[in-house]
Amino acid sequence: MKKTAGIVLSLVLAASALTACGNKKDDAAAGSDNKLVIGVTGGPHEEIAKEAAKVAKEDGLDVTIKAFSDYVLPNTSLVEGDLDANSFQTLTFLANFNKEKGENLVSVGTTILTPMGLYSKKVKSYDDLKDGSTIAIPNDASNGDRALNVLASQKVITLKETGDKLVTPKDVDENKKNFKFVELEASQLPRQLDEVDAAMINTNFVLEAGMDTKSALLKEGTDSPHLNAVVVEESHKNDADVKKFVKAYHSETVKKFIEEKYDGAVIPVFDK
Repeated sequence: MKKTAGIVLSLVLAASALTACGNKKDDAAAGSDNKLVIGVTGGPHEEIAKEAAKVAKEDGLDVTIKAFSDYVLPNTSLVEGDLDANSFQTLTFLANFNKEKGENLVSVGTTILTPMGLYSKKVKSYDDLKDGSTIAIPNDASNGDRALNVLASQKVITLKETGDKLVTPKDVDENKKNFKFVELEASQLPRQLDEVDAAMINTNFVLEAGMDTKSALLKEGTDSPHLNAVVVEESHKNDADVKKFVKAYHSETVKKFIEEKYDGAVIPVFDK
């Protein structure tokens, strides 16, 4: 009798242990440990993420923010599991990364638009750029394509039809001022303004360098498709903690912070 009772007790304990393990696994799968590690680039992305983290804290979510100085590591770190999410890239950059690397990262919510602009230390207006001037653009495929399309939208150049393929300087068709295009690391473009006549620079790097976005010779329109987003691995897109962070980012508190701090240089795009 005692032996039978002992066997039954052992089975109950074993079942309880398995149930406990199952619950922990389910909790992990749901992403509900109230902790999140977010990768960002310096400047507005980092500053806004910190503000969103404050709001998320009020909802019980503890957000750790890791800042990177380039456009490569935030995605590779996410793929390798060192991050739970990142907030630094446009939807077009994301699509190109997935295509090139064979990954399946997804957007869980749009965040901001940071209009790209043409900046110079040598001239005060676009008309002052001489024939044959050297224009620097980002050397990553997505932002290089974006820079050339902004210039095309401003009638600076025309581009050949490339279908779904991203354009490069080789795809420049009409170039009335015979500009020479050089491709450089995006984060280094503000530092390279002494070496080139002008450069197409992302707003986050403009602000990080202490430059005035209103000094741009030309600027991307607010109808740009290059919206930034919070990005995760597809398997985590429905995690509770991810949803909490996006909710915090899309709060009125964060929207007001963006509008007051950046005065139009950074535009909240939460409803896209």
